[in-house]
Amino acid sequence: MYVNKHYISDGYYAFILQECIYSYPDLSDLVFLESYSFNKTVQLQFNSTVGKFVAFTEKDMQHAKAWNEDPNIMQLMKVNMELCKHYIQLADEIVLNKVVKPKVKLSLVKWDQDNHSTILMCSAYDFYPEQIKVSWLRDGKPMTSDMTSTLEMADGDWYYQIHTHLEYTPKSGETISCMVEHASLIKPLIYDWDPSLPEPERNKIAIGAAGLVLGIIITTAGLFYYKKKSALMGMRAIPIDHSVLM
Repeated sequence: MYVNKHYISDGYYAFILQECIYSYPDLSDLVFLESYSFNKTVQLQFNSTVGKFVAFTEKDMQHAKAWNEDPNIMQLMKVNMELCKHYIQLADEIVLNKVVKPKVKLSLVKWDQDNHSTILMCSAYDFYPEQIKVSWLRDGKPMTSDMTSTLEMADGDWYYQIHTHLEYTPKSGETISCMVEHASLIKPLIYDWDPSLPEPERNKIAIGAAGLVLGIIITTAGLFYYKKKSALMGMRAIPIDHSVLM
């Protein structure tokens, strides 16, 4: 975490930088630094590890000695360090501890019936944080060959996406699965691919079935219209016996 303060006067540039450096979530290894620079040259720096100001130029050694002996300034450094911890905890709650489950889609990219080759794509969308693992399983066992993967890509809205391809030769009775592991998940998500019929063929059948149903409807309507018209024409052709009426 960084806090910057700039001061410019008559062409001179003063800069104060506050840094909070840590690696453990409990902040047990946090180091607070407050650096004072003049025209891009660091002159003084407070380091919480040593608990005092350190001078980087000979002429500032007197300033460092005076500030280290001033209880008000030293107390201010302690307050700044506590504020730093507070802001880190807030940031962790808002950003670092935020997790969003990925949306996963398993689809067919290519199906070559002649060469018995299939390419599948497993896509994960809208997840956070960035770190994610997408892998392929054959009958529940990891596949290490014939696999390509893209890097996690930012969507530009704090979320990420990833796409992984698998090129393989299908075998009868096997199960191909895409497994997704992410911090938002209690256990990995596993999606099985249904190879019973490739997607292009499913689309062809769906279109063919729709065409067949439409054809039946049109034929039935035409037959009904023909029978009704024939019946009406038959009624008009029946001769009328006028003697019966008389």
